[in-house]
Amino acid sequence: MAVRALLIANASDADPGFVGERLRWHGYAFTECHREHPNEWPSLDGVDLVLMLGSDWSVYWPGVAASVDAECQLVRDAHRRDIPQFGICFGSQIAARALGGEVRRGEISEIGWYDLDSDEPAIARGPWFQWHGDVVTLPPGATELARNELCPQAWRSGRTLCTQFHPEVNESIVARWAAGGADEARANGVEPGALVDTTRRHEVESRPHTDRLVDWFVDHVAG
Repeated sequence: MAVRALLIANASDADPGFVGERLRWHGYAFTECHREHPNEWPSLDGVDLVLMLGSDWSVYWPGVAASVDAECQLVRDAHRRDIPQFGICFGSQIAARALGGEVRRGEISEIGWYDLDSDEPAIARGPWFQWHGDVVTLPPGATELARNELCPQAWRSGRTLCTQFHPEVNESIVARWAAGGADEARANGVEPGALVDTTRRHEVESRPHTDRLVDWFVDHVAG
């Protein structure tokens, strides 16, 4: 029997990639909820998981304030109900803001594949894919699980797990981002085509890393 999950994402970027595949393997079935239309989201009644993907938005942009506020309220409601949540990149930033942390522009942008320091064996040291310019200050009571020299890279608060890196990415996702964000990538010294080529090589290890992370989330955070 399928376990009900909400997938929160932008309408043009709602592919949960390897994370979605592994959660479906565990029996989760997704209802897709677009950030642009929070009034259309279903109730949390009967929901067993909330998965929040990344975005090219920033949580502090005035033009998306209403949608950000709606997603923050959903996070707080799910947290209060003890519904497991998994936030990725912008999803992590939403969760941090909703639970009392802060989000700010980082000193640099991270675009590409990076290693990190991890306290949790289920979170591999990498390499993991990154594409972000914002960083979080963790909410009160949250536990940092992984980090690099720039910012926290994974953290947990109760049954909420968040990663700044993108465990979901596969070659097709990165190809789409590289095409749409080519100017941003080049402005940060990254060649878009190289991102796709590197992703193709790293998929061999990143997919099992993601499977292990999701398995741990299901068994030890959500369970």
